[in-house]
Amino acid sequence: DLAETSLLNKLIRTSLVESSQDVEILQRDPSSPLFSVKTFEELPLKKELLKGIYLMGFNRPSKIQETALPIMLAYPPQNLIAQSQSGTGKTAAFVLAMLSRVNATHKHPQCLCLAPTYELALQIGQVMEDIGRFLPDIRVTYAVRGNLVPPGRALEEQIIIGTPGTTLDWCFKRRVLDLRTITLFVLDEADIMINTQGLSCQSIRIQRSLPKGCQMLLFSATFKESVRAFAVQMVANPMVIKLREEELTLSNIRQYYFLCHGRQEKFRALCNLYGSVTIGQAIVFCQTRRSAEWLAQEMRGEGHQVSVLTADLSVAQRAHAIQRFREGKEKVLIATNVCARGTSV
Repeated sequence: DLAETSLLNKLIRTSLVESSQDVEILQRDPSSPLFSVKTFEELPLKKELLKGIYLMGFNRPSKIQETALPIMLAYPPQNLIAQSQSGTGKTAAFVLAMLSRVNATHKHPQCLCLAPTYELALQIGQVMEDIGRFLPDIRVTYAVRGNLVPPGRALEEQIIIGTPGTTLDWCFKRRVLDLRTITLFVLDEADIMINTQGLSCQSIRIQRSLPKGCQMLLFSATFKESVRAFAVQMVANPMVIKLREEELTLSNIRQYYFLCHGRQEKFRALCNLYGSVTIGQAIVFCQTRRSAEWLAQEMRGEGHQVSVLTADLSVAQRAHAIQRFREGKEKVLIATNVCARGTSV
């Protein structure tokens, strides 16, 4: 599903993606000045946070970070809806905003971040703990399944990262999370959260229970126009950052096609291609899981080392298959469209 695809895209990234696409900024007040930064030192960040950023390998802000961070850290706080591809540094951007807004001397929840899946919530928390490693007084807890909190216990952690269902349970059933103290709310993978039955109702109920002055940040890799329109209604006077729609044709990719009749003829063409061209590694896309399994069996029969990547595998198995392919342990990856977007190898 969409949430798993999104998580997979995050799991398989090992570095930032350099985006050459321009960022488009939509704002309610055209006279309001816009700022962007080229270094992290230009931002009002604590020196402990700068140390954490540099240790994570960020040398300069990515395109989304240089535009979004001045908006997120501005005073008075501004609401933001931001779209940028997977791997461009969105998570680090809103993590920096949360760590900057927290008052470490106040021992109660101040920032709330919602994600669609348990795994993604833990992954965001890992980024949070890496960047905030030099801020020991700021603590994080996870409103996710399996993390049991006794009813009525007062939470002392300043940052809560969770999934909508468990967060609702903590707020209204167990009454351990008081939303009135939240000053910053982040919705990650916002299009999935707004457009998926169940998650949508839960996310909106939480958002509507937040105090009036709470800063709201919505982040996503994709935003359908209908979802963006709904998000703008949900968030008061937001700044909107989105990618321009133009797509670039890459000059270093050549495209060819072979006309084949039937599955066996395609398989022969594939084998002939391997016989005549020196290929280090390749991804072969198939239309169905069944055809991917058939092709893998045929190629193994011809002595090729291949792995298969389909939706039949769990998220962890898929991430493992891609990692093995990235490390060169298999030369051919046979896949369905589960890895057609955002795969970095």
